Amino acid sequence: MIDLHILFLSVLQGITEFLPVSSSGHLILFSKFTTFEDQGIALDVAVHLGSIFAVMIYFRKTIWEVIKGTLKSYFIPNFKNNGNRIFWLMVIGTIPVVVTGLLFRKYGIEFRDDDGSKVIGWTILGFGLLLFVADKVGMTIRKVEHLGVLDALLIGLAQCLALVPGTSRSGITMTMARFLGMERAEAAKFSMLLSIPAILGAATLVGYELYSAGQMQELFMAADGVIYSFVASILAIYIMMWWLKKSTFLPFVIYRVILGAILLLNSYGYIDILQK
Repeated sequence: MIDLHILFLSVLQGITEFLPVSSSGHLILFSKFTTFEDQGIALDVAVHLGSIFAVMIYFRKTIWEVIKGTLKSYFIPNFKNNGNRIFWLMVIGTIPVVVTGLLFRKYGIEFRDDDGSKVIGWTILGFGLLLFVADKVGMTIRKVEHLGVLDALLIGLAQCLALVPGTSRSGITMTMARFLGMERAEAAKFSMLLSIPAILGAATLVGYELYSAGQMQELFMAADGVIYSFVASILAIYIMMWWLKKSTFLPFVIYRVILGAILLLNSYGYIDILQK
């Protein structure tokens, strides 16, 4: 029998992970405004792994180029080799969020509130509007092969903001990429490539904690989530890339503005339609 809790959360994660709408925010809201309990870290790891597998399948040619170029250069930076260059851009773009995440973890820094939806409401709304501005003013002349060290670092610094629930890792990195003049589909491509080390690193850390705590059985029980998340993620990626090759981020902005407004109205007591 299918576990509906795992199915719903995995599909939700898969759909929202790479769309610029905040998967973490949606997962938090799902557990808050439904009868389902919090998904727990085991399922969280499983669904993120499913999403990563989807990225690796979709961008398999680029990833194979990265692997070949990096091995050929013996992991030594060589920006004349495109695969090796992309690898080091991914490394540079990942360093800021790793350092920031470890510092937040060490000092117990969290961006949450008692209500649980005010922070998410503001970030979904505010960063959605910022995406709109970036998409309007940013030129569409650059591709991934045009990125340099400074570009990767700036996108990586922007990724740190995703540690605040509701910001959207994919959304904020695409926003910075658009400010830097990247084409929309290319901005999404680099954002998803950048997700591989970021999510794999976080999943590995949490997986080790589960292992240390003797809770690996929970991870095995959530294994179905990998499959459900993979299917939902690969569909979401294909649809988003198809859309961005011919249009703008406007539908995602509209969705974020509406959702953010609803969450804020609910949080401040103006409406009561989201209560369990």
